[in-house]
Amino acid sequence: MAFRRRNKSYPFFSQEFLIQNHADIVFSLVIFILIGLMFEATAKTAILFIQPQYNISTQSPEGEVTLYQYGWRDWATILFYFFITIILHAVVQEYVLDKVNRRLHLSKSKNTKFNESGQLCVFHLVSSVWSLYILITEGYLFHPSSLWENYPHVHLRFQVKFFYLTQLAYWLHALPELYFQKVRKEEVPRQLQYICLYLLHISAAYLLNLSRVGLVLLCLQYLSEMGFHIARMFYFTDESHQKMFDVWAVCFVFTRMVTLTLMFLAVGFGLARAENQGLDWDLGNFNTVLIRMTVLLLVCLTQSWLLWKFIRFQLRRWREFRHEQASRKRVAAKQTPRPLKRDSLGQHENGVIKAENGASPRPKKIKAP
Repeated sequence: MAFRRRNKSYPFFSQEFLIQNHADIVFSLVIFILIGLMFEATAKTAILFIQPQYNISTQSPEGEVTLYQYGWRDWATILFYFFITIILHAVVQEYVLDKVNRRLHLSKSKNTKFNESGQLCVFHLVSSVWSLYILITEGYLFHPSSLWENYPHVHLRFQVKFFYLTQLAYWLHALPELYFQKVRKEEVPRQLQYICLYLLHISAAYLLNLSRVGLVLLCLQYLSEMGFHIARMFYFTDESHQKMFDVWAVCFVFTRMVTLTLMFLAVGFGLARAENQGLDWDLGNFNTVLIRMTVLLLVCLTQSWLLWKFIRFQLRRWREFRHEQASRKRVAAKQTPRPLKRDSLGQHENGVIKAENGASPRPKKIKAP
């Protein structure tokens, strides 16, 4: 199964060979793990990579329900879906984005940003729809108080735990993709910033049993970021499409306000009034003043940093717009035709001098010698 066109063959174990064939190598590892399910001796080990672990069965009014906790064996499941996301990344790149790039004929820098926006647009679309579906089915969207009531939320349903595991797998896979996609050195620090921020916030929500609040914040963040990447892709196809950036700007500011309001409501007030105050590792309770203030500080600093970047982006767009308008005015001034100056005696018409009243001037008599 080949994901890339082989324009040139490279020696085995070389850097270019690894970059060109990394999706095929990872696909072979996934097949190897799946084959392990077919044999009794290796089935128990292979299932650790595919199915979420630490499940328990409890009784509920609906009947017997299977819930999940987190533990160190989750790393095996994250590793397996880490491989899956690398394969899906290669499929989207090869069969969607590369075909679009060949038609657009973008420059190298725009091509890199277009690929980045294309990959993130697909991921944000899937993740936002998935998280919104979980919020509706679990009842968190219509009952906001359930975000902090009955804390700690140690027991998770399958779809909630699987969502967090795949989120961690995706953002972990983004790190080696910087190498596989040959991202320019100037772009690496910027991409590392948001990758590490996503990993930090998702891990904190998962490990501190704030999964319900994290679901809402991720859904809002992914919807906002999807709008930005859609606007940027349209801008690369046609630079006159800039109205979508204005729509994204409104969504961005709204997302920041809702995020801060929700965090102060859930963590600052909801958990602060809970009865089970204190630190208990066995029960998964992290409801202490220090942890609450650390979480709030982390979210506030992140939102402030995002707002600062947003303001700089808008100022740069405003300067570029003013510069473009000034350039257009200068070009229009140069192309404006100047009025013709009339002759002191009249004006020329078809090579003949006309007088002011339209009559031809009297010819001057030449004296004979």
